[in-house]
Amino acid sequence: MKIYYSQLFKEKVNKLPPDVKKILKKKLELLLQNPYHPSLRTKKIQGTKDIFETTITMGIRLTWQYKDDGIILRNIGEHDKTLKNP
Repeated sequence: MKIYYSQLFKEKVNKLPPDVKKILKKKLELLLQNPYHPSLRTKKIQGTKDIFETTITMGIRLTWQYKDDGIILRNIGEHDKTLKNP
C-alpha cells in the first residue's frame, strides 16, 4: 500500500513537535499494516464521503482516505480543528 500526502498534511506535519512526529511514524507503520488496528481507533468521520480519522495521541488526529493503490493523508492536528476540516 502506498501513502500519498496532501499539501495541507505536509504543512501541518512540519509544525508538529519531535515527540509527536516519532509517535506518528509508528502509527503510520501500523496504518499501512492494518488500518483498523485497535490502537489506531480508526473510524469513519460522520458526514463525509469515505474520510477516516485515526488517533495519533489523545489530542492529535490524522484524517485520511483510500486511494486506488493506497491512502491519502489529508490532515493532522488538534482533534476538534482537524475534524472540522478533514
